[in-house]
Amino acid sequence: MMREMSRQTDPQAMVQAYINRIRSLLPTERSLSVSRRDLTHPQFRITRFSGWADPINPWTEKDRLPLLSGGLLAELLYGDEPVVIDDIEPRLAPDDPARPYLEGMRSLMALPNYDQGEALNMSFLLRSLPAAFDREDLPERVWMSNLFGRATHNLVLSEEVRRAYALVERELQVVADIQRALLPEALPAIPKLDLAVFYRASRWAGGDYYDLFALPDGRWGLLIADVSGHGTPAAVLMAITQTIARSSSSAQLVPNRFLGHLNHRLARGYTDRSGHFVTAFYAVFDPRSRKLEYASAGHNPPRIKRCVDGRVISLDAVNGLPLGLFDDHDYQLTSLYLSPGDQLVLYTDGITEAANPAGQLFGTDRLDASISRCGQSAVSLIHSIRDALDAFTDQRPPSDDQTLLVGRVA
Repeated sequence: MMREMSRQTDPQAMVQAYINRIRSLLPTERSLSVSRRDLTHPQFRITRFSGWADPINPWTEKDRLPLLSGGLLAELLYGDEPVVIDDIEPRLAPDDPARPYLEGMRSLMALPNYDQGEALNMSFLLRSLPAAFDREDLPERVWMSNLFGRATHNLVLSEEVRRAYALVERELQVVADIQRALLPEALPAIPKLDLAVFYRASRWAGGDYYDLFALPDGRWGLLIADVSGHGTPAAVLMAITQTIARSSSSAQLVPNRFLGHLNHRLARGYTDRSGHFVTAFYAVFDPRSRKLEYASAGHNPPRIKRCVDGRVISLDAVNGLPLGLFDDHDYQLTSLYLSPGDQLVLYTDGITEAANPAGQLFGTDRLDASISRCGQSAVSLIHSIRDALDAFTDQRPPSDDQTLLVGRVA
């Protein structure tokens, strides 16, 4: 019986298998089960009856279960105690609502199934002979009934959790699809800057954000941002940040003004109560002079591989507070000139904080080593970084969102 119980995944099938087995161990002529879950005294439902030709599934067909009130079964159910009755006939009133289920029976064994200390369910074994049940069997029957009832309840909860998880997963996938649709559909063609991007959320929706803005005089704005936290809350704030960023065309011209505008809007209307913040790096690239003006709001400093002399430099000359923490924060502006062959790597901390099985982080040294070869296209640079990351992490799923925005200067 235990072997058969362990194979069951459907509560109804499990109960039927149990009943079939238990009848060979505990001969009875009739059995029924009742429940007072979600009801008030003296109401109860008949959930199972051996006389039904078509058994009712109490979890999926609750509306078919007979609802009764009062009588002997209500008295025993709400009494919360295991009971053996040698002759039920004297205690069964002519108008007892359960008489059709008890008619012709004399002996009764009541087995309460406890939940949070109360007998919310009770099973009854019935025989036509008086005094047919041995009271010494009662303790063993009670614990057997309760162990099986608990196992069945856990199976029901497991199925409910599975269905709820599937529903949540479907909804999260919709959120993820919407969030990905907010990212640029394709990278623009920027003179003198070959671009490629890699984006991977840690689960469904993520908080990483990148964008590119066409500016006057042929200049381009490059933005990468990372919302604190993960999942749907981060994706919602990412969407808000994207909306503010794309509606701020005048502020996009100057990086520190742009970050100041984002910070003001987020701190005033969105992050003051949520406890979230956004790190961001914004740069304006002028293809005519290859000048890069930039400002940072607590974001990981991008890396530049200078292929003229082989150096890797970090754009950490300025680094203000993350967006959304304080309304009146001022961000600094700095600039540099890029040279043909230079490799620019913007990234979120999901790259450098990716861990291997030993718990070590990928870090900036390994990131720099993965872009050491000059002359690669932007797509090849992405592949080099991803190959190094996958080899280091043993291709474990990321615990944080990962974004790379890579450019090679021509």
